[in-house]
Order: sequence, then C-alpha cells, then structure tokens
Amino acid sequence: MGRAIMVQGTCSNAGKSFLCAGLCRLFAQDGLKVAPFKSQNMALNSFITRDGLEMGRAQAMQAEAAGVEPDVAMNPILLKPTSDQGSQVIVNGEVVGTMPAREYFSYKKRLFPVVRAAYERLAEAYDLVVVEGAGSPAEINLKKDDLVNMGIAKMAGAPVLLVGDIDRGGVFASLYGTMALLEPDERRRVKGFLLNKFRGDPSLLTTGLRQLEMLTQIRVLGVVPYLDLPLDDEDSLSPRLLQTQARGRLDAAVVRLPHLSNFTDFNALSAHPDIGLRYVSDVQTLGAPDLLFLPGTKNTMGDLAWLKQSGFSAAIAAYAKAGGLVFGICGGYQMLGLSLDDPDGVEGEGPAHADGLGLLPVRTVFSREKTRTRGEGQAAALPGVWAALSGSTFAGYEIHMGKTVPLAGAAAFSVLCGHEDGAVSGTVCGSYAHGLFDSGTLLDALVRLLCRRRGILPSGGKAPAWRVQKEAGYDALAAALRQALDLPRLYALL
Repeated sequence: MGRAIMVQGTCSNAGKSFLCAGLCRLFAQDGLKVAPFKSQNMALNSFITRDGLEMGRAQAMQAEAAGVEPDVAMNPILLKPTSDQGSQVIVNGEVVGTMPAREYFSYKKRLFPVVRAAYERLAEAYDLVVVEGAGSPAEINLKKDDLVNMGIAKMAGAPVLLVGDIDRGGVFASLYGTMALLEPDERRRVKGFLLNKFRGDPSLLTTGLRQLEMLTQIRVLGVVPYLDLPLDDEDSLSPRLLQTQARGRLDAAVVRLPHLSNFTDFNALSAHPDIGLRYVSDVQTLGAPDLLFLPGTKNTMGDLAWLKQSGFSAAIAAYAKAGGLVFGICGGYQMLGLSLDDPDGVEGEGPAHADGLGLLPVRTVFSREKTRTRGEGQAAALPGVWAALSGSTFAGYEIHMGKTVPLAGAAAFSVLCGHEDGAVSGTVCGSYAHGLFDSGTLLDALVRLLCRRRGILPSGGKAPAWRVQKEAGYDALAAALRQALDLPRLYALL
C-alpha cells in the first residue's frame, strides 16, 4: 500500500490546494506515481470525470499536476453551497440531496466508510497519496466527528505539514495557536511547518522561525514565496474575483453573482493578451464592456432575484438593447430566458416559478436528475453578429439540473457531445458548456469578433492554450517548492 503525506492549514485559503498540487508535480517528477486526495471539499467549482461523475476542481487540478487522470475517489464528498445554511451533497460523484447544515452534520457520520474505501483504493494503486485537509484542524466544535483533518491523518497514517498564510499576517500566532488547540496525539502527527505566500527576504524571518521551533518543538520545513501562476482556483476566496479593472485592449466583464460557480470558465480569457477581464458586483461599475458574461450559479432562482433587486436586470437589458454582446453560461444561460420553473423544489425553498430576463426565447424547467457530460463541441452556423464564431471548436462539460427548451426565434449555439446546446438571438447567446474557452479555436474567434466591433486589429499576440499554460504553471510551482523546502527532511518523513 502506498505512503501518504498530508497538508493541513491554520485557516481556509492558506494555500493548501496549490501546495498539494506543487507536491504532486514535484514527487511525480521524481518518479513516484502520485494521487491527490481530499475527503470532503466545499466548493462551487467542480469537474466532470471521463465517466461522468462530479468532483471538486481542486483535486482535478492536483491530478493534472501529478500527470494522472482525475478520479472521483480523489474527492469522495463534495458540498456545493446553495445558501448560507445548506448545500447540495455529492457522494462518489452522485447527488444524494440538498441538506441544511445541521442535517448534514448528522448524516456525515455514515460517510466515513465511503471515505476510507476511496482512500484505500488510491493507496493500493499509487506509490504516494498527497492528502489535503480542509479549513483548520483546530475547529474544536467540529473535532468530535472529524472527517477532513486529523481524523483522516490517523486513518492514512500520514505525517502532517501545517501551513500558515504569512501574507494575511499573524502567521506565528496562527501556527502556535493551532498547535495549542490540538490534542497531544494530534500534535505528534504534525512533523513540519510551512509558511506560505511570503513577499520579501526570508532571512528576515530567522529569529521568529527559531523561536517558533523552540516553543513547539516542530521544525519549519520551508518558507514558500508568494506565487502568481496560471492555475485554476478552488473557490470564491480566489483573488481573481477581486479584479475589478480591465487591463487589456478589450473589456470583458463578468457579473459576480452571490452564488457564482465554475468561474474557472473565464481563466483562459484572463490569460489572453488582448482581453482585460473584470468582475462586477455593483451595477454602477458595469460600464459599457465589449462583452458581458452572466456566469454559472448554484442558486439560479436566488441569483435571478438578486439581479432584479440590484438593478442588474434592467442594466443588462439596456446594454443588450443598445447592441452589447451578452453571453450566459449554464445558470446564466437559464436566467437569460423567458421563464424558469421548479416544480420539484430542486432549487430549495425558492419560488416554483420565476420570469427570466427575457433576452433569449427559451424556457427552463428544473428536474432532480443532474446532467453530467464531457466532450468536444463545435459552434453551429450562427446568425447575425455571432456568425464569426461559426464552426469554431472547443472542449466542454455540462453540470446542470433541468432542461432548457428553445422556442421560435432561437438558433442553437453549438453541437456538444452529439446534441444541440444553447441558444442565440440577436446580440445574446447562451450555452450549458463550461470550459469552452480552454481549448480549440473558439477563444481566438471571439477575440477577432470583439476586435472587429471595436475597429481595432488583434495584437497578434496569441496566448498558448490554457492547458499548456497550466502545465508550465505546475512546473514553476514545483521548482519554487524545490528551492523553498527542506527536501531531504520531507522525503525522510515518507
């Protein structure tokens, strides 16, 4: 059975996911067959495996770094928040229901055998499993039935690296305080500290590092620099979502919905030399972009109501009427339609019916069955302004509950996985396809279209495909870890 090492953090967004990805690439470069593992992930960014199962994008990203195919065993439990109090619960890639927090807290006790079986399957097939924790192991109100941190470290017999985020401040207190709240046997599992996201000269930390080691009897195994790399982010804490100013020749704006999901759809756009991508959460900052995206959401009805209450609904309608290009993806596509119906209460406690934004002649009816497909796509022979995208190619995946039916006046946007997808009418377009700009010719065709509308020529700078950029990012991350970490000590822990 393979060995394991676990990365835990003093808080959410300490950088655990990226560090695990870097370790996966580093160990894979050194000849080990490596798999990532996170027992329970809470995130709205998800991924569809080749066999049509849903898992957290962070572990799919780490599998890419390790050079292996993403497998739902790498993330057996995925929670997708639908509100402040509840989440859709996905176990082994399948939806088991939507539960309020208290109900799930009781239900999760049944899931430890599921987690153990998933981990053991990986441990049998791989030389090393890089395990990621969640939040902090010092959440003393949750430790009794821990399914994500020290409970998993004990199950896997894994040494633990504890990560602190020095960029947000208070890193010494967070590391020391976390150790103080752990039980004696849990403290013994922590074999090293990592300080992450450091900007500056590491030698200035020497006094503090030595004092921390003296107080805890735990060695500091490295100070990792702040890295800005072209890699997919896990969740809504991503700094990408703070980008509110366009920094390119073309202005592409994404409405930052309260339950925004799969914002990784736009990473390839932000990496293109001609596009300045920004996120807008205030209608006053919308302006007049070259292209406006309405993204996916885990609470379509709730976010549709927010669009209407915030003034975005009227602003988007006025923008489209003036000839602005609007592109909706998944939930955004549904909201652009005439109506949305939820007869089975799939969306939770929201209304059973809502009028859409009325910009696409389509109607959506939600159902309990979730569509999960992944494959190649090609834009159809499109009418009007969108004709420039006709025949362009992409690879995409679908994750949605319900069906959207085009009415008279709507042309299909593409053929995806052998069936017609999406709709186009006037300057408004919608699609269920996630990731459609990551590969193929669609992104370049879109840039040419936007440049022509602006009366400018494309810069000629063509960004490498997003997957190529990510591969370079994994290598750069592994190289940074090789320089920052005490690798002999790290290997000794294994």
